[in-house]
Amino acid sequence: HNPRCSKSRETLALIEGKGIKPTVIEYLKTPPSAKELKALLAKLKLAPRALMRKKEPPYADLKLDNEKLSEDALIKAMVENPVLIERPIVVNGDKAALGRPPEAVVRIL
Repeated sequence: HNPRCSKSRETLALIEGKGIKPTVIEYLKTPPSAKELKALLAKLKLAPRALMRKKEPPYADLKLDNEKLSEDALIKAMVENPVLIERPIVVNGDKAALGRPPEAVVRIL
């Protein structure tokens, strides 16, 4: 969750509106480890690049558009620069969804 992000706030409001009190992790304050990020990617069924915010400065600065970079290199970049991680990500047990749009998380609640 990023409280400065409108989609993240909308997703949180949608979840709370359903009477659910989620555990909120502000990923910029508490970035995921590589292991946690790999687990999230598996639950989301996404490749690392699909979860990256390509308009953030580190994406260009680190030349992350290089198709030759391994998945581990992309994950390492996201761990070291969590601003690159798309948000919000909602996890419910062994399921996860990206809240873009916010309504996309309803299917896993």
